[in-house]
Amino acid sequence: MLESFVDSLKYDDNGLITAVVQDHENGDVLMVAYMNREAVSRTLTSGRTCFWSRSRQKFWVKGETSGNVQVVKGVYFDCDKDCLLVKIEQTGAACHKGYRTCFFRQVDSDGSETTVLDPLSEAY
Repeated sequence: MLESFVDSLKYDDNGLITAVVQDHENGDVLMVAYMNREAVSRTLTSGRTCFWSRSRQKFWVKGETSGNVQVVKGVYFDCDKDCLLVKIEQTGAACHKGYRTCFFRQVDSDGSETTVLDPLSEAY
């Protein structure tokens, strides 16, 4: 049944699906990443977020090296089955730059950028 669900998702030409990662308690979007079939399956079965790194071209488990793990609380899919919403409990920083969320900067109407959060830790 799991394999049937994983195969029913609509992946892009590179075999990836977008995964929006959200704090399950307050709804904050913490990061956006990509999953291949293996990552979707392992996320669902392990209870930890697993992704495909487009830059490194390899599978990774969030927090495996940093200790900033994400415990899966629920996985949802959109009406087209081409995007996932993963609700998680975050330990430490979600962003590899040390911020709670990857969305720690804001752009104004004139194009100026402002950092709106303080980092939780050093970049890793």
